[in-house]
Amino acid sequence: MEVIKSVGRSGQISLGKKFAGQTVLIDQIETGVWIVKVGQFVPNSERWLHQSKTRTEIDEAVDWSEKNPPRKSNLKALASRLKK
Repeated sequence: MEVIKSVGRSGQISLGKKFAGQTVLIDQIETGVWIVKVGQFVPNSERWLHQSKTRTEIDEAVDWSEKNPPRKSNLKALASRLKK
């Protein structure tokens, strides 16, 4: 569906209320030509969490934690291990 919009004085184009508050990716494929995609995007500071190796390590850690619930620590035993 093609829609003709006007660019406002501030350089903005309204996509309509149904897109209010959503994040969009704007890809300028050539001068004056853009592709707009609605979606959820990962901040640069969190991309490392989505790398294959890191994702595997996180999944393994979560799996381990589900199989090994927290238990009370014996602080005296831990302290004696440090002295050795």
